Amino acid sequence: MNERPRGAGGGGPGRLPRAPYEKELRRLQIELVKLQEWVRAEGQRVVVVFEGRDAAGKGGAIKRFTARLNPRVVRTVALPVPTDRERTQWYFQRYVEQLPAAGEIVLFDRSWYNRAGVERVMGFCTEEEHRRFLRQCPVFERMLVEDGILLRKYWFSVSDAEQERRFRQRLSDPTRRWKISAMDLESITRWEAYSQAKDEMFAGTDLPEAPWYVVESDDKRAARINMIAHLLSTVPYGDVRLPRLRLPPRPAPTGYQRPPRHLQTYVPDHAASLRAPNHGPAPGADTAGGRGDG
Repeated sequence: MNERPRGAGGGGPGRLPRAPYEKELRRLQIELVKLQEWVRAEGQRVVVVFEGRDAAGKGGAIKRFTARLNPRVVRTVALPVPTDRERTQWYFQRYVEQLPAAGEIVLFDRSWYNRAGVERVMGFCTEEEHRRFLRQCPVFERMLVEDGILLRKYWFSVSDAEQERRFRQRLSDPTRRWKISAMDLESITRWEAYSQAKDEMFAGTDLPEAPWYVVESDDKRAARINMIAHLLSTVPYGDVRLPRLRLPPRPAPTGYQRPPRHLQTYVPDHAASLRAPNHGPAPGADTAGGRGDG
């Protein structure tokens, strides 16, 4: 499974238009809720690994995946640099602590594969540590699968031209500037080294029990749709009968009087400066005549 040629696009003949993207994403997110309820009802354990190039769209896919789900059931793990103590532990140890219990889904925003990628390329691990990882990782993952964990591994692939475009976009956007670091920029000058590391990683860890699935991600919208649809197709989830709920009638007032508003500190109405003049309060505003929330 080799990386695409440099400069090659992966989004097909054109970017997926917004309207069909949002329609299908909505449908898939409804299915993800069904998956969540099935996982919780059946006591299943699901692990999804998100790996790939810097700026390949992993974070955006995770965001759309989790947008409509219960954070008590679906949890994203993005571990920081290991502490001095963690560096002396078995390499997989801090990841084991994050694995799901029954009824949980854990998404790894980068994972134990750091050792086969950035650590390998940037020299943060020794040759022996890297070789040991490639020996132990298949054993580790087979143990997870044998124990009943549903493990899915996705590699987000992006062309060098698209990666550079996204890097430039992040550098010029104050809301995205935090998403890029000097380490990320190293990936431009080490493109082939990362490709070789990825090929070596795939050769050792693309297992029948836990295969790698490549997501072409030059088109972010298509990548999100494709990844979520594929994951759903690989899990034998079904509908779970939920208890029927009915909104009770609101009881009649009993004489409660709200304390005077001046006794509470309200945030300034910054939104008022954005409204057209003379339009009055925003719809649903808590006016003096309402019961309020106390």
